[in-house]
Amino acid sequence: MPIDIENDNIQTALKKLKAREDSFRQLEKISHLGSWEVDLITHKSIWSENSYRLYGFEPFSIEPTFETFLSHLVPEDVPRAKLAIEKLLASHEASSFKGKIRTEDGSVKDVLLTAQALYDKNGTPIKLIGTTQDITQQVKSEKKAQELSSIIENSANEIYILDWETDRYLYANSTACDSLGYTKKEFLALTVFDINKSISKEKAQELKNQYEDTPAPYIMIQTIHTREDGTVYHVQSNLQHMYYNSKKVYVIFATDVTQNILVSELVEKQAKLLKYQASHDPLTNLPNRAYFQQKIVETINNAKNHNTGFALLFLDLDHFKDINDSLGHQIGDKVLQEFANRLQESVRHDDTLARIGGDEFTIILNNIKKIDTISAIANKIIKTMQEPIKLASKELHITTSIGISLYPKHTQDKSNLIKFADTAMYKAKEEGRNTYQIYSTDMSQYAYKKVVLENSLRVAIKEKQFRVYYQPQVNSLEKKVTGMEALVRWQHPTLGIVSPADFIPLAEELGLIVQIDRLVMQEAMQQFSQWYKEGVHPGRLSLNLAMAQLQQEDFSNFLFETMHQYNFKKEWLELEVTETQVMQNPEYSIQLLEQIHNQGIHISVDDFGTGYSSLSYLKKLPLNKLKIDKSFIDDVPKDEDGIAITKAIIALAKSLNLDLIAEGVEKEEQKEFLLDNGCNAIQGYFYSKPLPADKMKIFLQTEI
Repeated sequence: MPIDIENDNIQTALKKLKAREDSFRQLEKISHLGSWEVDLITHKSIWSENSYRLYGFEPFSIEPTFETFLSHLVPEDVPRAKLAIEKLLASHEASSFKGKIRTEDGSVKDVLLTAQALYDKNGTPIKLIGTTQDITQQVKSEKKAQELSSIIENSANEIYILDWETDRYLYANSTACDSLGYTKKEFLALTVFDINKSISKEKAQELKNQYEDTPAPYIMIQTIHTREDGTVYHVQSNLQHMYYNSKKVYVIFATDVTQNILVSELVEKQAKLLKYQASHDPLTNLPNRAYFQQKIVETINNAKNHNTGFALLFLDLDHFKDINDSLGHQIGDKVLQEFANRLQESVRHDDTLARIGGDEFTIILNNIKKIDTISAIANKIIKTMQEPIKLASKELHITTSIGISLYPKHTQDKSNLIKFADTAMYKAKEEGRNTYQIYSTDMSQYAYKKVVLENSLRVAIKEKQFRVYYQPQVNSLEKKVTGMEALVRWQHPTLGIVSPADFIPLAEELGLIVQIDRLVMQEAMQQFSQWYKEGVHPGRLSLNLAMAQLQQEDFSNFLFETMHQYNFKKEWLELEVTETQVMQNPEYSIQLLEQIHNQGIHISVDDFGTGYSSLSYLKKLPLNKLKIDKSFIDDVPKDEDGIAITKAIIALAKSLNLDLIAEGVEKEEQKEFLLDNGCNAIQGYFYSKPLPADKMKIFLQTEI
């Protein structure tokens, strides 16, 4: 109720003001909104009751200041917030800012801040007033809506939305545009009759009437679509009525069934088609798992009857999960199709190639008399995959691991034949991927040990059985430690120290490498901060970073929160990524690494020279350092190839103005060769093997 200035006494007016204030507080709660003001001279703030709640405080439990607000922003949003405030003060207009805050209980909220500056008579800003609104649910809803929109946009079906009254297109997804050859803008000028020329307006109205008279959620129709170039194809569509932007519309989901229509003209062909669909993979058109299971039985029976032998190859794509996770299933599907095409080009006419699921394929090589024939085909497949796959603007380097079992040498049982080939494939992965392995009985024992190791590894993560060792990086010219690489060791309770070579590949395969990386990061940062606090100067900490770690949505938050927790400075940190991982998806890697590099953190490429680097991509990567791989240093200065490659890498680093370090240096002559050729930074047993923290501290306090 408004205050009546002429008739209300002071007590009545105060009651009305109190009622209005209570209503305002209630409104703030309902809208997840808090109001505030900041004195720009004293930096003191006045917060409404709900402002305290938004930041996780009991109302009026603290005296807020401008710094209270800044300290609750997540670190990456602080620079943006300061810039927004500068613009606000200069603009003399109200302004809004979206960001994230971390409340007192540690939870993260999305907030919208709206503010206006107040000025004195000289135009000097003296106060900020505004509101903070919790928009966490709104942001989640928007993200969900975007995801649903992406699903619709990239659906394998053609999806259209049309005005119920005018039959004009209001929307067509990308699949529809690609299928018909029209742009989205061109679609908006068309009606349903431009695409479906065989449907009259009368027929369309009849279908609408039929839909409204039926209790079914949709009606199914078949029609012919006419492309922009005049060609046609058959589609099967379902039509549904709904409302879109408050307008009555009908939605059409259409699928190209041209082949089905043609086949259905003959019953015999229809039966064949159904049989084909039941036995073939729709993505690659290869025989599927059901076909393969039947074929392997037939092949075994035939081999028994004719006393012949054959080989079973089990293949999958290396790191295929990373492609799906980073680029999406649509790109992943195209990679599988290209992989299937290349496999078909590599096998013989009477061999059987099948996709049995995901990125797993099998090949039955018939009439095999010599192992050399199997090796030749396996090598041909591996070589075929060396050519990068080009998809739009992306260039992907894909490899495959192959396991091989032999009939009747290894077994005459179908299940064992498949199991042995699968076991051999995993052995190929253990050997570094991009290779093949023929089954041996030792592999079954190894597979059993692997299962045991996997269970132990999960326990090790839960119980934090990992220890960090440190290997110094030395400027050999100045005889000074410039940093050190953190290397993980597994302190098994009964087996003792387990070599990283035995558990890191398994951790990567199982998706456990992210958790291990984070344990190493926390322990190493805590140790480095302690050393600096004690006056020991270990230089820069070099952490190995798996690409799976980079692809985690919360990686940036975790990294900076860990640094903040242990008072670890960004100038102390260098992240190492391997060349092979970067080149699996260079465009995506560049984008991720730039985000980190822009925060002032050094990036280096480990194992440089062992992969398939393109110099054009190398120039784009936000790098500070190249690390020469140990394999090139091992035989220097005796090996001419090693000398040539090492000199080339040194020259390349200098031309790109990058720092350089050589790993695996063990001998005096190797060190001298590197110094003579301009590489002063060295890591290896020549100075020290990896050491636990207590022994590394002694090393740091000892003169080199």
